[in-house]
Amino acid sequence: MAGSIEKRGKDSWRLVYSMGFGANGKRVKKTKTVKGVTKREAEKLLAQFITEIEAGEYIAPEKMLFSAFIEEWKSKYAEAHLSPNTLVTYLLHLKNRIIPYFREMKLDQIKSLHILSFLKSLEGEGLRKDGKEGTLSTSTIEYNHRILKNIFNRAVEWQLIKKNPMENIKKPKRIQKETSVYDNSEAELLMSCLQKEAMMWNVMIKIAITTGLRRGELLGLEWKHVDLEKGTLQVKQALTYVNQKHIIREPKTKNSVRIVTLPVALIDELRKYKSTWNKKRLKASDLWEGGQYQFLFTSWHGKPLHPSSVTTWWRRFISRYQLRYIRFHDLRHTSATLLINSGVHAKIISSRLGHADIRTTMNVYGHALQEADKEATKHFDKLFTNNEKRDLEA
Repeated sequence: MAGSIEKRGKDSWRLVYSMGFGANGKRVKKTKTVKGVTKREAEKLLAQFITEIEAGEYIAPEKMLFSAFIEEWKSKYAEAHLSPNTLVTYLLHLKNRIIPYFREMKLDQIKSLHILSFLKSLEGEGLRKDGKEGTLSTSTIEYNHRILKNIFNRAVEWQLIKKNPMENIKKPKRIQKETSVYDNSEAELLMSCLQKEAMMWNVMIKIAITTGLRRGELLGLEWKHVDLEKGTLQVKQALTYVNQKHIIREPKTKNSVRIVTLPVALIDELRKYKSTWNKKRLKASDLWEGGQYQFLFTSWHGKPLHPSSVTTWWRRFISRYQLRYIRFHDLRHTSATLLINSGVHAKIISSRLGHADIRTTMNVYGHALQEADKEATKHFDKLFTNNEKRDLEA
């Protein structure tokens, strides 16, 4: 048994592995064409090709089922390049919808029409996994499109298929739901109710509504990220839980790494909270489990809070004071909307929220911006009023 490479064109090579002779006396070979590589790189790929065949791991592209490729994609790409949280979400969608639909199809036989049919099928009733009635959200359908695009991009890169079936398929349109937020009077009532709560929750919610930080960013805050002299905090990391373990990761996007200015009144409360936090740390002594981290918001022994505990506390708090229910994440939207209504420029708001593009801010808060625009036009009424007065006086 031997392997060889054959030149097929510019930077194109055929990897050949001879497996001896079959019962009919003909030579048995396995081949694989690789492109865009040098001869030396092709020789390395040949060695890898032979190893996979001899280990029984090589499957010819024309015989590889979609479900088998998912395992290759997972081990050779997803586990190394996707964040733990994203990987869990991808695998959940694959398990629930994508693999059941494409499972028995061969990878190279999946065409654009099959993808379009799958995406169309997601618009049907009874597909929700949360027990609620209705159809899947447009964002869920768009997310499935994103996953498939990632998978087939890898299949093309690894030269398992020649044409990407996702190439000419437009991303499904995501319908942005109108967010539920507190207005000024409701935000003031919220602040009043917080004064009766434990200091940790009091400070956390006030940071959330005045800075627009995401839940994971709040839980990832450490004291070293808070500059009480300058009145700022740095968003440099976020906390998430995967498989019952907390993971510290970089924020959602490059622009999510940012410095946010704090209200003066909140700085004073943070000073008091830091003093309380230090006493809690000393009291826990050897039982402290914070390790190298000094998170602002922790359990009594220093372990970071689980995201679900924040959501649970928020629901109970809302019920306790009979406030209008909005999601915890809607505090972020409330923060942006209050700034919009105060006339703050969208670019500043975009920067505070850590949006990668101001267009994201415009899309998410388009309704609020439109309302603010209507209010802005009232300033021009003075021009007409003053002009009419002059005409009457004349």
